[in-house]
Amino acid sequence: MKAMVLTGIRKMEMQEFPMPEIKNEYEVLIKMKVVGICGSDVHYYSLGKIGSQKVIYPFPVGHEGAGEVIRVGNRVTRVKPGDRIAIEPAMPCGVCDQCHDNRPHTCRKLRFLGCPGQADGCLSEYIVMPENSCFKISDSMSYTEAAISEPLAIGVYAVNQSIPMQGATIGIVGFGPIGMSVILPAIAKGAGKVYVTDLVDERLTIAKRCGATWTGNAAKGDIVEQIKQEEPLLLDVIFECCGKQEAMDQAIELLKPGGKLMIIGIPEFDRWSFNVDKLRHKEICIQNVRRQNHSVEEALELMETRSVNVDHMATHRFSFDQTKAGFDLVTGYRDGVMKAMIDFD
Repeated sequence: MKAMVLTGIRKMEMQEFPMPEIKNEYEVLIKMKVVGICGSDVHYYSLGKIGSQKVIYPFPVGHEGAGEVIRVGNRVTRVKPGDRIAIEPAMPCGVCDQCHDNRPHTCRKLRFLGCPGQADGCLSEYIVMPENSCFKISDSMSYTEAAISEPLAIGVYAVNQSIPMQGATIGIVGFGPIGMSVILPAIAKGAGKVYVTDLVDERLTIAKRCGATWTGNAAKGDIVEQIKQEEPLLLDVIFECCGKQEAMDQAIELLKPGGKLMIIGIPEFDRWSFNVDKLRHKEICIQNVRRQNHSVEEALELMETRSVNVDHMATHRFSFDQTKAGFDLVTGYRDGVMKAMIDFD
């Protein structure tokens, strides 16, 4: 089979690999249909690492995927050959303290698709996954929607971990795919007003289409003062979705006393900086969001019932052999890209 692998900083090529094999009776062989390019994939592509996780070349990346079941192990009951599935990239051990505490996303021995030192990614023609990572989708759901369930599940988890959304006034700083994955369930769950900032005007236009109350380009004006004029009492919760220090500073300014800060964005640096005086006087609660936890099924249900519409997420498409062009597009934030999808057929 063929797989697309990283071979150096901003270098990628197609290589031949042996077909993966089912090695235990709970595994599933999957033919990939669609893979989305994620910001974390781009970190590995352009920097060769995320924090302590460093790429050893060559390495196949990719973790947002959907495909067709080809074969299953003898004891698999969740799916069967021919089923169309969304893929949960996390593979927890199921036996550590974190798994027993219903926190498989922080499993001590977690394996994650496309994560160096853990598991090869899904930018391959075929992959093998445990059955617990396979979620059957209906015939009415597209493979693109199924792949998007992965980032959407992160947004669902973040919203569920924040505050009750009904009537809440919220902010989203950074409106890439994760920002969009936050706004959709937030509005579906009753958010009252949604303020969105980004540096790309095309993304702000999409935010409006998704239901944002107000949008502002942080490179073209003082968005803190503009939002303060709209909301003198400030915002109940802010979702930091871009991993930028200036966005974090804006979030601290815009949160009301007792507000909650949800950190989802992955920065390229090692340490955040906070204005301690404002953080302390406002008694701001800070919570990090680590991927998703038991949220894939809810994300799929939100799409299946049309409670959310992810049609604006996939803005660009590339064939499998054009994968590098897709990564270059996303890395450079070119052409108003929200998310680029890789099609195998």
